[in-house]
Amino acid sequence: MKPYELIATAAFGLESQVAYELKQLGYDDQMVEQGRVRFRGSPLDIARVNLWLRVADRVQLVVGDFPAPDFDSLYDGVKALPWSELITRDAAIPVDGKSIKSRLTSVPAVQGVVKKAIVDALGAQYGLAVLPETGARHRVQIALREDRALVTLDTSGDGLHKRGYRDLVGAAPLKETLAAGLVSLTRWKMDRPFLDPFCGSGTIPIEAALEALKRAPGFHRHFDAESFHFVPATAWQTARAEARDVALKHKDLVIQGSDQDPSAIALAQRHARRAGVADAVNFEVNPFGGLTLTEERGIVLTNPPYAARIGDAHEVEALYRAMGQKLRGFPQWGVYVLCGYDGFERLYGKVADKRRKLFNGQLRCDLHQYYAARPPRPPSSTTG
Repeated sequence: MKPYELIATAAFGLESQVAYELKQLGYDDQMVEQGRVRFRGSPLDIARVNLWLRVADRVQLVVGDFPAPDFDSLYDGVKALPWSELITRDAAIPVDGKSIKSRLTSVPAVQGVVKKAIVDALGAQYGLAVLPETGARHRVQIALREDRALVTLDTSGDGLHKRGYRDLVGAAPLKETLAAGLVSLTRWKMDRPFLDPFCGSGTIPIEAALEALKRAPGFHRHFDAESFHFVPATAWQTARAEARDVALKHKDLVIQGSDQDPSAIALAQRHARRAGVADAVNFEVNPFGGLTLTEERGIVLTNPPYAARIGDAHEVEALYRAMGQKLRGFPQWGVYVLCGYDGFERLYGKVADKRRKLFNGQLRCDLHQYYAARPPRPPSSTTG
């Protein structure tokens, strides 16, 4: 069978991390673009990547990619695509759209033309004047950029950030996919401690534990492609069996999350239980002032309060100063801080080794990366 062209979509700034995890899963033939990574795969691969991708937002199947400077070319191009190979006669076919720097600027009109072209093509194929659309959802997306149309079929359904463990959220929750991307960016060595001192509802430590224990993040959820006729049930059975076989029941880990809010810690503990990692993560009520770092080396990764998110400006500025005063005293710890406050480094008291622009929802943030200092080399011995 000819492999499908697939796309793993990515939040801005995390494309390289999605490419990295695809490579770790064995997909070397890939193309990184803004907001997505293209690669190829079989129906079994569709199941595998949906189960395993931690950082990607969703997995799409490319149906067509062609010039569309006007509505006629858009309609003709969409209608000519092999829809009957992908969509059954009773499928529900919602159409989403977006247009960037294209002459066709009205997204509702674009969606309408695409839907008509698909319905006309399938109606002719199945001999139906009207499609019932009573069956499984097959969501189509039309993305216009500079007068070129990219038509895709969404295989994921709900976004991949919906792992299923987070049924309740606290203030300003961090998406699971973003949290997993942050963990990946630290290149955490799992034999070292991992700490989030502002853990809120626990997403960052939980995602660290899921990765360390080799748990497929999508193992317990449903995907739209489970209802696609060209992705057989055996593909999902095989992919889930593979995930079950490699998952670790236990591993010696030091993963800690703390927060001054007892209700947030209770929520974090609930989410850890639902994620199946309660034994791997230690959550405790502890304000930042009570933080102690007892190990020689480790990783701090955190998303502290900032005024635009939940806090008072004077309070959070004092907090950033306190963070710098404490954490700068542990140079062999890597410190990674996601923050949407422009003056963070000035208050922290040190310029970051690297900054990466990211978005927490619609809020533009920077990941301030302070790399761990190399441990001093032991003195060399000489022989006489």
